[in-house]
Amino acid sequence: MKINKNIYFNKILHIATVIYSLSLSYSGPVVADSSPPQPFSVRPVQEVQQQAPPDDLWERIRLDLSWQTMHSEEVDNAREEYLRQPNYMPELSNRADYYLHYIVEEVAKRDMPMEIALLPVIESSLNPFASSPSGAAGLWQIMPDTGILLGLEQDSQYDGRQALRESTTVALDYLEKLYEEFDDDWLLALAAYNSGAGNVARAQEANAAKGLDTDYWSLDLSRQAREFVPKLIAITQIVADPQRFDVNIPPVENAPSFEVADTEAPLDMAQAAQMAGVDVDTLRALNPEQLGDSIAPNQSGEILLPVGTRSRFEHNITQLSPEELVQWQTYRVKSGESLDNIARKFDTQVAALQEANGIRGGIVQAGTLLNVPTDDAGTQAQPVSAVSDAAAPGAAVRNVPAYRVRKGDSLYGIANRFNVSVNDLIAWNSLKPGALLQPGQLLNLREAGG
Repeated sequence: MKINKNIYFNKILHIATVIYSLSLSYSGPVVADSSPPQPFSVRPVQEVQQQAPPDDLWERIRLDLSWQTMHSEEVDNAREEYLRQPNYMPELSNRADYYLHYIVEEVAKRDMPMEIALLPVIESSLNPFASSPSGAAGLWQIMPDTGILLGLEQDSQYDGRQALRESTTVALDYLEKLYEEFDDDWLLALAAYNSGAGNVARAQEANAAKGLDTDYWSLDLSRQAREFVPKLIAITQIVADPQRFDVNIPPVENAPSFEVADTEAPLDMAQAAQMAGVDVDTLRALNPEQLGDSIAPNQSGEILLPVGTRSRFEHNITQLSPEELVQWQTYRVKSGESLDNIARKFDTQVAALQEANGIRGGIVQAGTLLNVPTDDAGTQAQPVSAVSDAAAPGAAVRNVPAYRVRKGDSLYGIANRFNVSVNDLIAWNSLKPGALLQPGQLLNLREAGG
């Protein structure tokens, strides 16, 4: 049969055109090419930013954890040890209210693993007053010599290792340095933080000489260093999935717990609390570096106050006269000196030096920096004859013991000194709650006629 070539060509062209048209509208699977797979796409940044942050700080931490997938016998043992203490996490949350949000913020700013924010949990159980038998102190358990090396001041009135902001800054600086030193390996950096960089480096060298691996899990370290990292991973697992381990972790507000105020002059701790409208225990919890009854005068004067109290504090402090502030100078003890020698030199009393520096006994080490009360701030507190007949007639009143207020005194301090309550002092002396005391003012120490 003879084929018309033009008709045949036109049919082929028509079929090709139909196939091409269909291909343009086809949405079926595409045959994969040989290029490498691409990572999964993530939500646009603007969508992530629009999401409200978690109200619970633990949830915020939980969202950024990644080490909980690590498993070993040491990790399992550490986790079981924590789980045997049912009150551990609830008590931890109580202390976390003061400190953990700040630590999380600082870790996030540095783009460090969020697990680092949990390091003070295993170091000190988030207790800035914690100390070890070896002398380590503070949230990050910094040794005295390490603290000096890192620039933290330490004396009888002040310990920078216990200061939330200062200790967190130097601890994170130190961890970042160790991370770089150990080839960007966080587990090795943590082991070095715990047991010393030299010990970890020598353990690596010993393994390398034997042809063994030099990662954290392969090293022959001290028992303390071997347990340190697994403890952190164990806490990470519990925080990451508390329901799995039947653990109750009370929520902690994902918000700052303090404001920073500056004090240009040293203050009695109880006086500062009174001006801020907070109790002394709260003020001490936020300022654990202050070891005595006063805000140490040889420091920056920074004080941490509960959120919402700074304005009141700053207003009240401007109302104080110079006579109402604690007056101090500092003195470095010389070889052979005692508190008795120093008290005579500055015309004060040994008891005043002991109270100002939080020390007992009369022996003090050479080189110690002492806070020395000046003027009558160091005058020993003595109960005085309460009231003369002319001032307050009536036999029932004459025998009421009284105390003459000195510079820097507060109701809280006086109440503690004479074993009475603040409320009683207010009632016995017809005072207004929150009123500031005046130097020279007489206070009754018991109810008239009592």
